[in-house]
Amino acid sequence: MGSLLEGKVAVVTGGSSGIGRATSLLFAEEGADVVVADLQREPREGGEPTDDLVRAAGRQSRYVRCDVTSQADVEQAMAAADELGGVDVLLNNAGIFFGGDFLETTEAEYDRMMDVNVKSVFFVAQAAARRMVAKGGGSIINLSSIAGLQGMAPFTTYCMAKGAVRLMTYSLAQELGPRNVRVNALHPGVIGTTMTMKDVPVVGHELGEVLLQTIPMGRHGKPEDVARAALYLASDLSGYVSGDSLRVDGGMMRI
Repeated sequence: MGSLLEGKVAVVTGGSSGIGRATSLLFAEEGADVVVADLQREPREGGEPTDDLVRAAGRQSRYVRCDVTSQADVEQAMAAADELGGVDVLLNNAGIFFGGDFLETTEAEYDRMMDVNVKSVFFVAQAAARRMVAKGGGSIINLSSIAGLQGMAPFTTYCMAKGAVRLMTYSLAQELGPRNVRVNALHPGVIGTTMTMKDVPVVGHELGEVLLQTIPMGRHGKPEDVARAALYLASDLSGYVSGDSLRVDGGMMRI
């Protein structure tokens, strides 16, 4: 077990599965207690619940059923962190991913994308930042995407949402920096999760093979790749890094 996050308390939204799960487990390995905030406790990819594995690693953990679009649920997740000593690190990871013909996109689909991928990121960050300021500092990591850096068809609403997260991150870094709260954005590329393998067939499907030709490292990413980048931004290794975007895409974007 490492010690990069020894004595820290992390809240990970969408922590039961995928990138959130991998990050929760890595944070625990590095000494953090973890609040797993998610709609369901069972990992979508199967296996033991994330909070059980965190405890098996010798750290404290709480699972909180959390719909990130509900401020009451978000407050419950932060209250669970308070019980562990107060939130030091937030991985604002929960989100949804879908595409569709721009001409056929409905208002309900648009609102759902913005509610989950933008509005919730704002209010989860706000709830965590209030506590971090009172505690004397912290690190907020917002999950954007390479789709937040460059427009891609047929994912207009998703690109809009992730672009908003990127600029939100920069604004929050300026506003919260004087109060010792760092705010950064992660921009994953094509990462193999249930979301990209089943919900929207990319990895392991024709689109994934096409995209693979644009990735210099010659492979799709793994949740653990993003988790390691999140650990850097959560720890004192990045103590003078704020208002930044870190791409985890195997060189796909090269910008």
